[in-house]
Amino acid sequence: MTLGIGLLMFPVLMIFIFIGFPVAFSLMGTALFFGYYRFGDALVHQLVAKVDDVASYYVLAAVPLFIFMGAMLERSGIAEKLFEAIHMWTRRLPGGLAVGTVILCVVFAAASGVVGATESVVGLLAIPVMLRYAYDKGLISGTICAGGSLGTIIPPSVVVVILGPVADVSVGDLFVGMLLPGLMLAGLYIAYILGRCIIRPQDGPSLPPDENDPPFLVKIYVTATALVPPLVLIFAVLGTIMLGWATPTEAAAMGAAGTVIMTLIYRTFSFSVLQEAFLKTLQVTAMILTILLGGTMFAGVFVALGGISAVQNLLEAANLTAWPTMLILLLIAFIAGFVLDLISIVLIIIPVAIAVLRTMGVDDVWFCIMFLVVIQTSYLTPPMAPAIFYLRGISPPEIRLSDMYRGVVPFIILEFICLGLVMAFPEIALWLPEVVFDR
Repeated sequence: MTLGIGLLMFPVLMIFIFIGFPVAFSLMGTALFFGYYRFGDALVHQLVAKVDDVASYYVLAAVPLFIFMGAMLERSGIAEKLFEAIHMWTRRLPGGLAVGTVILCVVFAAASGVVGATESVVGLLAIPVMLRYAYDKGLISGTICAGGSLGTIIPPSVVVVILGPVADVSVGDLFVGMLLPGLMLAGLYIAYILGRCIIRPQDGPSLPPDENDPPFLVKIYVTATALVPPLVLIFAVLGTIMLGWATPTEAAAMGAAGTVIMTLIYRTFSFSVLQEAFLKTLQVTAMILTILLGGTMFAGVFVALGGISAVQNLLEAANLTAWPTMLILLLIAFIAGFVLDLISIVLIIIPVAIAVLRTMGVDDVWFCIMFLVVIQTSYLTPPMAPAIFYLRGISPPEIRLSDMYRGVVPFIILEFICLGLVMAFPEIALWLPEVVFDR
């Protein structure tokens, strides 16, 4: 009886979400209803313990710090300088503006860790320039959406800071493990853009020679002055984690301090900018932690009702091995991405998935990296496609919704190619953590 009640929690949760209740309150409400029905007043002690667990996660202190980094970087002036420096080198390539945009997205994602910030800032810079040179609107849309979503799989990522504690996996392992798949995915984007624009030059024409092009040494100087500050910031966050000098939370603190210093260097610092960044950090952090608390309460009641055992029994009755089980769970995560935000997908699916796959001998880090690729793919995939909604908010009217849907399709295919490679060759995700942490 208890096992059946546990499994009923998911359809009830989906009903709440489809009715229109906020995800956090849907999670909490479902947990309270089923928990009180089964455990009565004793539920209070369990939920208080879950609140204490969330408050005690040391690594979660990195969440507001990474969000603050992203908020400050939006206002630091770094994106404009990077945009100019990168496009000096790529503008003569077929599709060079789009190639440079992907590179800018990689650098900005590695310096901020926030998905929406990357897409918004880079899109506002790159879209007018690509339209001016008659780039295909579908290519523009796909490049901005896909490049902006790299913040999910390029470390440091706020999603991973949540994923680590929920999956009981080291955040440092995930940061290092996702680096190669993230760079590989960016490489696939660039290869596709170059190939498409070589075959169809009208989709992304290379820019003609300009008499005002700066000399080579000037290009080197401009590139160095634009790239050195963000590279120092990236090293302060990722480099210190990979070298074992700092925990993710300590690295995030250095990154947050670094973004303030960068605004001072670029002379964009003001107390109003700092206040706006603090307010945005407070709002986003409150939202994320409320969802996290709801997810923790939901997972706690689900486990207490025997939900994990029920899922395992169902899989044993179906006689499924590790591979089909893993594929089913990844498919569920992909479909959930049509209606849920990234954090909610992590909190609802990961506790069940990790508990089931761990008993089957599936490596936790490997599965988590594949899971990240999948939710990034769902982030791009119509009809919901949060990446497209971000783009609609910043794009001019001449880029239509049909252009956006058409433009993301090739990049979704590239996402699945990346997922297939990580599945076929687990070393892509596991080799670097083994080397860095000497396992």
